[in-house]
Amino acid sequence: LRTMRWADIDFDRAQWSYLVGKTKSDHIVPLSAQVIEILRDLQQYTGHRPYVFPSARSGNRPMSDAALTVALRTMGIAREEHTIHGWRATAKTRLEEGITDAKGNQLEFRSDAIELQLAHKVKDSNGTAYNRTKFLDVRTAMMQAWSDYLDHLRRGADVIDIGCREVNV
Repeated sequence: LRTMRWADIDFDRAQWSYLVGKTKSDHIVPLSAQVIEILRDLQQYTGHRPYVFPSARSGNRPMSDAALTVALRTMGIAREEHTIHGWRATAKTRLEEGITDAKGNQLEFRSDAIELQLAHKVKDSNGTAYNRTKFLDVRTAMMQAWSDYLDHLRRGADVIDIGCREVNV
């Protein structure tokens, strides 16, 4: 994410396309409506630079991993509590276990679609020679559901009054 370039974002398709360093393969990341809105807002600040998240020292380089780690620590999140890379594991776990949408429906997503979203190679008994699917429609729905889920968490828990009376102890 820190190396996201403005040139790689297609606002009309709501997609970010880039070359995965480890596998040297093209990757498409569907962008939710919330992410598109954030990127449009951010564009006024860094849109004249190559990177969406430029380095504080040079706008022509991406933000460093260290800068992201410092941001977490500044927010009071300890190393033992969470890391930047840990967000990927959190998303994978929650999406596989299932997240609840705004209507209370339990949403679970295919493990292979989640792996593709994370730009991982998907194990297939026939090998990648026969399976070239990208599950783009599934991943687009998944990313929108994930953003909606995070918005729901940000707003706080739903509290339902069940009519209990206060008890003095």
